[in-house]
Amino acid sequence: MSNDSGGLSIARLKELVRERSKRAELPLAERRRVMDGNAGMFPVPDGVTVMQTDLDGLNAEWARANDSDDAPVVLYFHGGGYVLGSPVSHRHLTARLALAARARVLSVDYRLAPEHPFPAAVDDGLKAYRWLLDAGHAPGTIALAGDSAGGGLAVAVLIAARRDGLPMPAAAALLSPWTDLTCETGTYASRAEADPMITQAGIKELAAMYLGGADPRDPLASPNFGDLAGLPPLLIQVGSDEVLLDDARDLEKRAREADIDTDLEIWDGMIHVWQAFYQMLPEGGWALDHAGAWLVRRWDAMEQTKSGLAPV
Repeated sequence: MSNDSGGLSIARLKELVRERSKRAELPLAERRRVMDGNAGMFPVPDGVTVMQTDLDGLNAEWARANDSDDAPVVLYFHGGGYVLGSPVSHRHLTARLALAARARVLSVDYRLAPEHPFPAAVDDGLKAYRWLLDAGHAPGTIALAGDSAGGGLAVAVLIAARRDGLPMPAAAALLSPWTDLTCETGTYASRAEADPMITQAGIKELAAMYLGGADPRDPLASPNFGDLAGLPPLLIQVGSDEVLLDDARDLEKRAREADIDTDLEIWDGMIHVWQAFYQMLPEGGWALDHAGAWLVRRWDAMEQTKSGLAPV
């Protein structure tokens, strides 16, 4: 299905990530440049075409599996703590998801903080969703997805869409989502040694840059403090060795309290957004294949419901 090489152990990957995480000390402009350098380190897998597009003034990028002209659409929000990242930095990930889900993935170049603080990212995400609806994509053929901050943003966009009376998409797939910007959950302490990528001090700095003085408990910033009633089914993938483990568990609890069909997968020994390392780590490809299959089942269920058949 892909160019997965998958020859690295998670222990070795943790060593490499710890070394790379030292780049957090670089100036922000340099950190952004380094992150976009992912495009050179991790090539797009065979069988995917990448194309730039414009969503009424908002830049975005399509990743299309070569046989997906009429396929469903994944609206994707990249991670990077709301201050880093772009469709370029996550191109290898969105392309692999396109293959796994047999879909077209639309990756949004939403505005970044601190130049554009909260709620700019939510506004851009909602604009992208409206664009898809206005372009004639049926909501049941759309899913939202994102990793890290982008996972939290996907849920925030759903909440904003519900607020504005927009129809819900079929589902949302969240990879290591950051959904609590108070950054005070218990796993910041219990997983501090295991997590090679995120520190509580560092992520609090990112949260402050994004919030710009806004309340971190605003549901559009931290969906774990919001009412999730009426949202579509959620898939949450998280690693057991990341400090955001409680973000995922708390989101699942909040969603189930709102009667949302929710699947929480805690992958043993995995780190933050391990899926992005699928070309090095076998579990990365496995997780993306599982997420893709989950999305396909959700789209199939929507089609069966539309046809008057009972979902299987």
